[in-house]
Amino acid sequence: GGAAAPPAAPPGAPGPWIAGPRYDALLFLGAPWLALALGAALRPSGLSDWQVGLWGYQAPLPLFLIGAFVAAHLVLVLVRSHLNREVFRRHPLRFTLVPLLLLALVGASTHALVLLGVVSLWWDVYHSSLQTFGLGRIYELRAGNDVTQGRRWDLGLNLLLYVGPILGGAALLPHLQSTLELSQQASWSDGLSALFARAPVAASEQARTLTWVCTGAGLVFLCAYLWAQVRLVRAGQRVSWQKVALYASTGLCSLLAWGQNAFGEAFFIMNFFHALQYFGIVWWAEGRNLRRLLRLPDSRAGAAMALSALLWSAALYGVVVLTLGPRSRALTCLALVVALMHFWYDGFVWSVQRRMV
Repeated sequence: GGAAAPPAAPPGAPGPWIAGPRYDALLFLGAPWLALALGAALRPSGLSDWQVGLWGYQAPLPLFLIGAFVAAHLVLVLVRSHLNREVFRRHPLRFTLVPLLLLALVGASTHALVLLGVVSLWWDVYHSSLQTFGLGRIYELRAGNDVTQGRRWDLGLNLLLYVGPILGGAALLPHLQSTLELSQQASWSDGLSALFARAPVAASEQARTLTWVCTGAGLVFLCAYLWAQVRLVRAGQRVSWQKVALYASTGLCSLLAWGQNAFGEAFFIMNFFHALQYFGIVWWAEGRNLRRLLRLPDSRAGAAMALSALLWSAALYGVVVLTLGPRSRALTCLALVVALMHFWYDGFVWSVQRRMV
């Protein structure tokens, strides 16, 4: 919190867009479609058969690329939280003391490391839906609407669009299996171990029931959501077609990937568009600030150099933690803390209600 007045919005194109028509179309609205196209092309192209070997790490090329890309986007939050002076002054303890204490905790306790790894796995699901929700709320702001109106409905819709296909689709078992594998890395109590071991089996046995329940509940919510939107429009709310397009593309992408695993590349598809959108958000909001910090000229060349520094530093972090992390407890702990801070910080460093975007 804090009572300070919100900072001015970052420079962007006026009107209904966040950064501008072409920028938004590629990095925000079009990101899910691009991810679907790439996911569909991976197997026919033969890229899934290419292997990457680096510093003892070996994996198929798509898994290497998306793993490094995901790790790179996680660390980007530091550009907003630690390199933006206005934001840093609001929450200095959250940005310094908390991550240091958490790093000490997971470094000293394997139980804490594994437990927080499980928390991170499921927090990521929730966090990903909130990113799309946040973009949609920015479009509401750009449309001139009261950002407090319809907020809960949009939040519920995004949770449905992202979490629903996981709970009622093909991706539930991989998520539960990952939870089980994490839990087996530490000596849990017999009861908790049995629960983790039983969950994938129970989900498999009740898969059809879960699908029908999620589908039915989803349809009921969608009807209620549409009725709520009609009421908002009648009350004077403007329709942001950008928000509608964003939510529609995200929902279809989530259904085909998490729900059906249509191309066998659900993890790649969903994480690619989420990370791509985040790179777009950070550069739009922090590009000028980063250029000033690096003492680069206020020109296209200066912007290109700042963007290059951002991309290369994030990529280096992503490749290092992906390839060396499994063999280094220190890197594993660092990567986990960065992920948790990313999920937490994103909840308050991009505030539509406080006009911090």
